[in-house]
Formats: sequence, C-alpha cells, structure tokens
Amino acid sequence: MNESIAEFIDYVLRTKNYSAHTAIAYETDIRDFIKFCEKFTGSDVLPNDLSNIDTMAFRSWMADRQRRKLAHKSTARALSSVRAFYKFLGKSHGVKNDAIGLISSPKVPRKLSKAIEASDVENMHSAIKDLDSDNPWVGARDWALVVLIFGCGLRISEALGLTNSDVRGRPNVLRILGKGNKERLVPVLSAVNDSIEKYISLRPFGNDASDPLFRSVTGLPMSSRMAEKVVEKLRNYLQLPYYVTPHALRHTFATVLLSNGADLRSLQELLGHSSLSTTQLYTKVNMAEINNIYTNAHPRAKK
Repeated sequence: MNESIAEFIDYVLRTKNYSAHTAIAYETDIRDFIKFCEKFTGSDVLPNDLSNIDTMAFRSWMADRQRRKLAHKSTARALSSVRAFYKFLGKSHGVKNDAIGLISSPKVPRKLSKAIEASDVENMHSAIKDLDSDNPWVGARDWALVVLIFGCGLRISEALGLTNSDVRGRPNVLRILGKGNKERLVPVLSAVNDSIEKYISLRPFGNDASDPLFRSVTGLPMSSRMAEKVVEKLRNYLQLPYYVTPHALRHTFATVLLSNGADLRSLQELLGHSSLSTTQLYTKVNMAEINNIYTNAHPRAKK
C-alpha cells in the first residue's frame, strides 16, 4: 500500500502540479482511511482490497472521524482525498469501487473571515516600530509583508514565494504564481514598493536576484508560520480581535475593492480564484454592509 500511496503523491505533485502542502494533506487523509480500514477489517489492506470496501465501511470511517471531533470541513476534504486516490487507482491499476460514489460529503458552511478596519492596519505600523525598535530591518520586513498582503491581496504562500528579482525596479505589476501554478498579474501600489524598498535597504543578507525576498532573522527563507506570528504579535500588542490574521488582510483587500465598485470578474482575477463562486462569497459581506446602512439610515427601516 505504501508504494501505491507514494505513486499517487508523485502523480499529484508532478502531473497535477499541486503544492507540497496539498500533497501532504492528501497523504495524511489517505493513510487515515487505510488505518481505519485495517482496524475495521482486522487485517492489512492491499490496493486490490480497496475494491471491496462497502458503504458501511466508508460511513463508519466518517463516523469515527466525528467521534474524534474532527471538523466537518476536515472530513469533507479527507473524503475528497480518498475519492481522488480511488480515481487514480482505477486509471493506473484497474481498482474500482462504486460504493464511494454513494457517500455524501458532510455539509460545510462557507465562511469568510471578517475584514480589518483600515485604522487597525495603520496602527500596525506604529506597533511594529515599538516592537522591533532594537532591530529596524525586522520591523521594515514585517511592515513590508503586511502592506504587500493588504495592498495586493496575496496569499501568504504567494508573498513568501517572491524573489528579489520579482520586485526589482519598482514594478507596476507583480507576476504571481498561485494555487495549481496558475499565474496572474497584480497591480502594485507605490506604498507597497516604498515599504519593500526600505526593507531591502536595511536587510543584512539575501540580496542575490534569485534569493527569496523575505528572510528570517537567521537568514533562512521566511516560513508561513513566521508570517502568521508577525500578525499574531501585532494583534496581541494592539488587542485586536481574534480574526485579525494574514488571510484577513487579503480578505480586507477584496472587500474594499468590492465596496468601491470592482466587478466580480476583475476581483476573481486579482485574487487568483479558480471559481467565480468563491469570489461571490464577498458579495455577502457587501450586502451585509448595505443592510446595515439601510437599517440605520432609512426612515422606514425600523418600522
């Protein structure tokens, strides 16, 4: 079974061009399923044995995940991973199982994080100066990261994937490689270029064109967890709500554009969403704002 799983992971990385993070999630989900099946059947499970897994076993696995208090969203993803594994085995090894097609995914409510107040983002600048007064280049890095995500609507992975050559010469647009290696162009504000230039001028290392733009204090490429800790530190210092995260900065970028008249197709392109339905979630936020204005301003609303 290990060989089949390794073959599948190699397929999603090399053929499907999925990220390493996605591949790890696939492998974790599949191994969780196989481990349960072995416990359920009382014996080792080989690839060909997967043809005989029935609906009772699939539903028992999902019920077991619920007993382990795993979120519906996590189980829905796990079921999707197992379906993808079965599809791969069907094409490459002739392993087929119709039972999995009878299993419904748990319903997962689609939620968006809340937007950040513009004043809170401005206050982050002063907070960074206070927190990193002993290490100015780190403060410049943290502010450049915040402004880049907020000003361009990037995912953390996209911001940390930039190299020095990507930002050299104060570009008007950034060429971003998003999920599934999908490329898009994102306009760059002067304030973003200003913050990046200041950071680069103070940074003590990593100045080759091919080097990652954002570096840790030890000179290694900055990780996603490090970026999350930057915003976490600011959130605690300014006593901001729990939902103030790097993703909330990206979310605020989207809601600000939508509130100021951006159309959904343009917003979809800027955010790098593969599906318009994902972008359409932001209209719910905008409608909430409109309803709030209506309730507080319309003379007949309270009646």
